[in-house]
Amino acid sequence: MLVLVSPAKTLDYESDMSVSDFSVASHLSDSQLLVKELQKKNPEDLASLMGLSEKLSFLNFERNMNWSKPTKPSNTARQAIYAFKGDVYQGLDANSLSKADINYAQKNLCILSGLYGILKPLDLMYPYRLEMGTKMETKRGKNLYDFWGSKLTKHINDLSASNKSKGIVNLASLEYFSVIQADKLDLPVISPVFKDYKNGKYKIISFFAKKARGSMTRFIVQNKIKKVEDLNDFNLDGYRYSKKDSELNKPVFLRKA
Repeated sequence: MLVLVSPAKTLDYESDMSVSDFSVASHLSDSQLLVKELQKKNPEDLASLMGLSEKLSFLNFERNMNWSKPTKPSNTARQAIYAFKGDVYQGLDANSLSKADINYAQKNLCILSGLYGILKPLDLMYPYRLEMGTKMETKRGKNLYDFWGSKLTKHINDLSASNKSKGIVNLASLEYFSVIQADKLDLPVISPVFKDYKNGKYKIISFFAKKARGSMTRFIVQNKIKKVEDLNDFNLDGYRYSKKDSELNKPVFLRKA
């Protein structure tokens, strides 16, 4: 199964890593074009464009001005799966995965990124802030969806064909999955839904749902899931598949504390 996830705003470039292997991202020429646009913007511009605080706008201004193509590990170039530290990545817990798990993830996990397009887990990246929904105009259009166009959809189709995948598991947010032209994908898209019991009913709670997406990613990676129906066996963190609440390609997982 090919798995799509979102990146995270929270980054970690200090913790020890269990893997020294690395790879180089596939769309660095496009990343460089975006960085050139970002380098035209001063801290005040960045604050306005991205809704950043003064501190974060100056930090990301410096990051943009010092950016170069990450092609070897350094204090500022880290493998993506270890650099992101948001809710999804807490659920994934990459540092506790085995080398075999990481190797599987490297072939089957795609991290969607506003700046890098698609990152494999071991692709090097510099710290950055450029969310997919950012309305930054480029020569390709009014926003990043225009900028990436059909390129990432083609990347996923090529990868799924190469891997002989049976389906695409969408564990990314709507903001990020929207960069993919779903109607042009060659494989069915399975979009799991995670609900927790609160105030007498099951509902999607953002924090828990994000972490569950990471846990589902971990489940797929550790069990080397190949069949769509095997996703229904997901049971990490107390979630259980609910057949009566599920629809075609939209399995629902419930948790009651």
